[in-house]
Amino acid sequence: MTKRALKRTVREGAFDHAPFNDDGKIRRLPVDRAGWSPLGREDEREQGYLKTIKPKSDGQAQLMSAIDEKNLVMALGPAGTGKTYLAIAKAVEALEAGKVARIVLSRPAVEAGESIGYLPGDMEDKLAPYLRPLYDALSDRLSMKRVRALIAEGAIEIAPVGYMRGRTLNNAFVVIDEAQNCTYGQLKMLLTRLGWHSTMVVTGDPNQSDLLNGLSGLGDVADRFEAVANIAVVRLQDADIVRHPLVAEMLGVL
Repeated sequence: MTKRALKRTVREGAFDHAPFNDDGKIRRLPVDRAGWSPLGREDEREQGYLKTIKPKSDGQAQLMSAIDEKNLVMALGPAGTGKTYLAIAKAVEALEAGKVARIVLSRPAVEAGESIGYLPGDMEDKLAPYLRPLYDALSDRLSMKRVRALIAEGAIEIAPVGYMRGRTLNNAFVVIDEAQNCTYGQLKMLLTRLGWHSTMVVTGDPNQSDLLNGLSGLGDVADRFEAVANIAVVRLQDADIVRHPLVAEMLGVL
């Protein structure tokens, strides 16, 4: 504020200069304590980031409880029920709590009904479009800077199904996403990667497979695992959809 502007402010009575008469060299800007604050007030915030995930339906509560209690969980349900998000949120929670040493995320590199063709770049560049949903879920729970750092350290590994054979995943939280695009043989290979002190969550929607009819093995594997006491099979319904309400209505008629 210039000297002339300050004099005009004092003359108009908008600035109380009485407390500063003793030291003419000090110029302080008026502060409105009731004004806007970048932090806002707790009761005025419309939305906020929740570090702890809370279930929004009975099916989600069942899924979260199953992940806490079982080492192998099959989460089946329509789009928008939060299968992948809850699985990755639980994986991040376990990693942050020191329960596991790493997170392993895998999904099949299958195109959704169309041929994308040749993709330029190295292996990571070619696989990036297929693995993007996993990056999105991770970045929603962690900052992207932290995600990159954990990937560089090897604490988070994102890999396609084709590179999982022969591995033993110890002390890890494993999420197999879009498992409806895996054949029976691929799922058998993936499920047997489970090692000591590890948790595996397999997510997918048997009704939205991008494979030819009869090739998806997710439904068959889930039916067989229903009889295994130490494996949880959670079947989410349309009532558990937490996306736009139209998603549930569309799936009801499609």
